[in-house]
Amino acid sequence: MLGRTARRRREALSEITDKVWDVVVVGGGNAALCAAIEAAEAGCRVIILEGAPKTYRGGNSRHTRNFRCMHQGPLSVLTDSYEEDEYFNDLLLVTKGNTDEDLARLAIRTSESCLPWMEAHGVRFQPSLSGTLSLGRTNAFFLGGGKALVNAYYNTAADLGVEVVYEAQVKHVEIEGGRFQAVAVEIAGAAPCRVEGRTIVLASGGFQGDIDWLARAWGPAARNFLIRGTPYNRGVVLKDMLDQGADTVGDPTQCHAVAIDGRAPKFDGGIVTRLDCVPFSVVVNKDGERFYDEGEDVWPKRYAIWGRLVAAQPDQVAYSIIDAKSSTLFMPSVFPAVQSDTLEGLAEQMGLPAAKVRETVDAFNAACREGDFHPTELDGLATDGVEPRKTNWARPITEPPFYGYSLRPGVTFTYLGLKVDATARVTMEGQKLKNVWAAGEIMAGSILGEGYLAGFGMTIGTVFGRIAGQEAAKGATRGVNSNAA
Repeated sequence: MLGRTARRRREALSEITDKVWDVVVVGGGNAALCAAIEAAEAGCRVIILEGAPKTYRGGNSRHTRNFRCMHQGPLSVLTDSYEEDEYFNDLLLVTKGNTDEDLARLAIRTSESCLPWMEAHGVRFQPSLSGTLSLGRTNAFFLGGGKALVNAYYNTAADLGVEVVYEAQVKHVEIEGGRFQAVAVEIAGAAPCRVEGRTIVLASGGFQGDIDWLARAWGPAARNFLIRGTPYNRGVVLKDMLDQGADTVGDPTQCHAVAIDGRAPKFDGGIVTRLDCVPFSVVVNKDGERFYDEGEDVWPKRYAIWGRLVAAQPDQVAYSIIDAKSSTLFMPSVFPAVQSDTLEGLAEQMGLPAAKVRETVDAFNAACREGDFHPTELDGLATDGVEPRKTNWARPITEPPFYGYSLRPGVTFTYLGLKVDATARVTMEGQKLKNVWAAGEIMAGSILGEGYLAGFGMTIGTVFGRIAGQEAAKGATRGVNSNAA
């Protein structure tokens, strides 16, 4: 039996290594799949090299929920309109202008045609859920979540004859004279091998799965971060390309990081570990002190800054405290809240200095003013005379039982990446590589200099995945002998 198994394994490996593929796709998430589908539909022979096992395929796309989409009128589940300038201004707000406007506007404009393309390739959408109603005009939610999207694309890829190899770790991208030749791969259960291709699309994500790399960028504090995304994005291909001189964009300390439940696992907890209680709470650090305006804006526009805020606190931990009045105003948490009939009892259970927490909450309560409370919109119900101010949804924390959640920075993906042009082509030492394209998180730093806009990661991945697949298919067809775009 072992002999036959080994023989079948060798035969399967030779099927992969004894040919020159038109398009080699590195990665197995949304951007990789969009690229593979586009190239296969153009008639190319395509292979996907996915580092994760089959059960964990799809990268961070497994954990996504929605796609931010420009539309000039009602489109599928999206209501009203969401025009280019409004979308771009929303992006400027979170990135503070740290973006490539041409690439950003390209992603925004192209998103409108992507939604029907996604539906044509098996993705189903649903209206936004309770708790995310503020996104009903701007974001289309996947029916069944990101895993359903990933499965739909893998089914489409299979129908198109795309070869998928799981547990395939690409270690090196061979580039000679500005031209891709092959990748060095380690496939589970097989000897290291070489896979040749006419073109390549790199869609293997950021480096957040490599804690040592995070610690080099952030300092020792990064070892307290939780990685809510896939553990398979370790930046191996990104580092290999940077070592070879590929042009880079993005700051290694910038990332999509949100405040997640401090009890979440070290890796792969996903979107369900996010806590949405912050706007209705007071948030204190381990010393019992407030440090930021909890009510700065509606949560979908501000949730992404809280990862960095918590990262800057002692021991990279914070605590969100609410009372009975607010316990049903946000999406339920995966982990139950710590609960007590007294503030002091809650503080003690969470390991906080009870007297200081009481002092902080009393000062906050005294600063609250009378006014109308509207949990789904900016209500201007602000504090007066306390620092930092809370500028919306400021109600006294007085009604027991009291609830508490610990918060940790939860990193989804890093922004350091490969520089690309509008055709998703990678550059090296200022020159366009002849047959190398990149899509998804590995190049998202070209657009996301800092901050994050809900659903925009899937927009970047879908738009540039499709562009990369189309361009790689053209390159494979024409033999990529030209250096023209």
